[in-house]
Amino acid sequence: MDFFQDNIINLVIFFPTLAAFVLFLLPDDAKSMVRRLALLFSLVPLVLVIVMWLDYDANFRGLPGFAFEYQTEWFPALGSSYHVGLDGISLPMFLLTTLLTPLAILASFKIEDRPKLFMILFLLMETAMLGLFATLDLLIFFVFWEFSLVPMYFLIRIWGSADRVYASFKFMIYTMAGSLGLLLSIQVIGLVTGTYDIPQLYDAWVNMADGTMAFVGVPVATVKWVTYVAFVIAFAIKVPIWPFHTWLPDAHTQAPTAGSMILAGVLLKLGAYGFIRLVIPLFPQQANETAFVLALFAMLSIVLGGYAAFGQWDFKRLVAYSSINHMGFVVMGIAVMAFVYGRSFSDPSLTGDAIMATNGAIFQMFNHGLSAAGMFFLVGVIYERAHTRDLKKFGGIWTVLPIFGSILIFTSMASLGLPGLNGFVSEFMVVRGSMGIFPLYLALSMLGLLMTGAYILKGIGMTLHGPTKPEWKSLKGQDMTLREHLVIWPLMILMLSLGLWPQWIVTFINDTVTWIFS
Repeated sequence: MDFFQDNIINLVIFFPTLAAFVLFLLPDDAKSMVRRLALLFSLVPLVLVIVMWLDYDANFRGLPGFAFEYQTEWFPALGSSYHVGLDGISLPMFLLTTLLTPLAILASFKIEDRPKLFMILFLLMETAMLGLFATLDLLIFFVFWEFSLVPMYFLIRIWGSADRVYASFKFMIYTMAGSLGLLLSIQVIGLVTGTYDIPQLYDAWVNMADGTMAFVGVPVATVKWVTYVAFVIAFAIKVPIWPFHTWLPDAHTQAPTAGSMILAGVLLKLGAYGFIRLVIPLFPQQANETAFVLALFAMLSIVLGGYAAFGQWDFKRLVAYSSINHMGFVVMGIAVMAFVYGRSFSDPSLTGDAIMATNGAIFQMFNHGLSAAGMFFLVGVIYERAHTRDLKKFGGIWTVLPIFGSILIFTSMASLGLPGLNGFVSEFMVVRGSMGIFPLYLALSMLGLLMTGAYILKGIGMTLHGPTKPEWKSLKGQDMTLREHLVIWPLMILMLSLGLWPQWIVTFINDTVTWIFS
């Protein structure tokens, strides 16, 4: 039992890789067995995370530091170790990842072209995402960061739509371009401090004495600014923040449905998590001085993402641009955290706002993961039947697919931020926490919030309402299948429960965020 408790975090991270190896040993023509085993294996990390969640609630809530810590030597000559652990920020991301992975696998059961490779890539990507959220070592963080790109590249490249080659190439080039500066900066930090351990760096790197770094002959302040910019660019591309966003609509549009679910649901959160876990704690002064720039880009992401989404006629592309709009609220909350945390708590009156905004940003990461995954899945459902995503060609589909139409409206309202559903709570928290710090940017962001309603109503209006076109009358009797219900209902239940009672997850987030600002 002690071995299980001591290693449960490693079991969660690496079980998907073990499962992928088992699938690799199966014959290529055993397609049905591969699908079912992949789904069964993907449920194991989810069960383990639920066990961890209950244990965390019982034994670790309100305590500083990390739970389920595990550390062992990996590369001692460089000062790097395999060090993992969870707190109230990373634990919800664990839950989100292990929930969306089996749902995305179930959503992809109809894939006939090399399903074994598809499932193996998905499980490997789950390990990379979980490892990144858990790691407490900068070098290991980068390994998982890079490893998460490869499976998604192949998912788009092999199973994507007509322009998949271009989209996969653009996805890889953009993210790797940011990674180059990130790797160099990580090497500099490790060389200067002698360690890559993130908790140690919170003191060793942040409190490094001013002077000249001997090995480069450059002032410490200059090196910190250069490394800060490199970190920001890498994570800004991943979020993505305007104007680093142009890879996202192409990747989403060309990716298979399950790929879009994970890309929007989890992979975008890696960048936001990097800001919260690394950028602001490691560079508090730089983050404080440039917080207004981050808030400006957040506002532009909200506004321009909303307007761009409204201008789309491809349903999937509309949902893709909506991710930029919604993630803008995450970045706005991060900007508030950057501004207040970097003031070294010299102004206690702002701490409450920062805690509220940071809680909202993290909660919005989770909520957007649910609603975006649900929206991309539903677009895939209608595409399988109609073989088009052109909103101009739809119309009156609610009359022939009434269950699909009702579920689409529910999920769209969650994405819209309707009170009573999950999206409202997190966006309200960000707005409330930002109001006293970035009032102008927040006021301008309301233009984007207005467009959120516009593009959501455009999407469901063009799809469901109006007279039923003759070509869609043949869809009668082809409403959602049991498999499709099994994918969407867990997401809908969480959307409703988090809208009515968000405390069951916010309390975990708040404990850690309050400790960070204490």
